[in-house]
Amino acid sequence: MNVPEVIPICHEPGYHTDTIGRYEGGQFYANIVATLPEDWSHDNWQAVKRWHAVLHRFDEAGVHLGSRIEFTGTTADGERQAIAAAELLLKQWLDALPGLHYQDIVIAPFEVRFEGALFGLVVEVDEDEDDEEDRVRMELYPDGLGFGPPWDGCYDT
Repeated sequence: MNVPEVIPICHEPGYHTDTIGRYEGGQFYANIVATLPEDWSHDNWQAVKRWHAVLHRFDEAGVHLGSRIEFTGTTADGERQAIAAAELLLKQWLDALPGLHYQDIVIAPFEVRFEGALFGLVVEVDEDEDDEEDRVRMELYPDGLGFGPPWDGCYDT
């Protein structure tokens, strides 16, 4: 099984990878995303759907340097307000990155836990897949973006 050490992620303005790129310190992946608890029982989803501003930073080689993640509210508290607060934080964080340019990035798998939720680019292996090339994928959590061969930066949602 061939697992790449780093994968490209294409910058797509106006879509899921709108806020990715490079800055003087390396590369970044920024987003506003909601999480649900892993043990969620499908009851009272508004109270447990938690919104976050997220900024992952990487060096030029794609190695994870650190993540800034901040909870901004639940859907029950007011989804619009939670998203607006996350947008404001994200704008402040991105404005503070010197030499920021939105563009494609190339990053290595990484995992971060924040308040019990998984954030990161995680290697996943499907042993039931007949085609060996398709057994390995990478999933960006909690965004739900899936990457796989031919590892060209395109993703599935």
